[in-house]
Amino acid sequence: MEKTTSGWINGFIGVAIFAGSLPATRAAVADFDPTFLTCARATIAALLGLALLIGLRQRRPERADLRPLALTALGCVVGFPLFTALALQHITSAHSIVFIGLLPICTAVFAVLRGGERPRAVFWLFSILGSAFVIGYAALDGIQASLQGDLLMLAAIVVCGLGYVEGAGLSRKLGGWQVISWALVLSLPIMLPLGLLTLPASFGHVSAPAWIGFVYVSVFSMLIGFVFWYRGLAQGGIAAVGQLQLLQPFMGLGLAALLLHETVSWLMLIVTFGAVACVAGAKRFST
Repeated sequence: MEKTTSGWINGFIGVAIFAGSLPATRAAVADFDPTFLTCARATIAALLGLALLIGLRQRRPERADLRPLALTALGCVVGFPLFTALALQHITSAHSIVFIGLLPICTAVFAVLRGGERPRAVFWLFSILGSAFVIGYAALDGIQASLQGDLLMLAAIVVCGLGYVEGAGLSRKLGGWQVISWALVLSLPIMLPLGLLTLPASFGHVSAPAWIGFVYVSVFSMLIGFVFWYRGLAQGGIAAVGQLQLLQPFMGLGLAALLLHETVSWLMLIVTFGAVACVAGAKRFST
């Protein structure tokens, strides 16, 4: 019971950190190229992770660990950051944040397919209901938004769900921060050269909000958030704790309104509160 509670607490902290990712990315892509931003944030986080691994003398992953580490890197280091950065050139962070409500069911599906978990039937009811709020919102609000942006966000959700499950499963063996650190290091030989190739000729045009967003996604979104998130998933169950992601839109919308002065409609709030209710139901019937 204590381990499960600890898992939910760690998961909540991770979600709270991730809630700032899309507003921060939105601020960063105003002045940074999306490809450069994706590569640079991964490179910075990888160097920090490598320093931690060396400084704390962590053992190297075994050969069997390389496949899940590669999938974690593909989903969380490359796929999600790149797709969201591209999407946020076409849609607001407030619009994109609501799509995060699809992450819990996506994560739960991969937890069954890849992690061998078996949640109760009622759990799926609440999970599907929460996703339905998001899909309904996209259908109503997406008419005035960008189809390209919405499709990019959906792609980001799928690869992120896969990366979450692969990383969470491996964190039971290697540890939470060790998994994301090794995944970042694994991607470094690709991300560093690409970052140098897409390096801007000058940084003089970059505004202070863009720099703040850049630092946030590089340190908090890419590394620190995963320390808590993977620990939470490993302790409390991937499918169950993954439902906390339904709270992320609520936090993110508040940040988008507060920091970016974006409009948060009543429809967004209704969808978000509906998702919060589904989290409570999913937690109650997760096992």
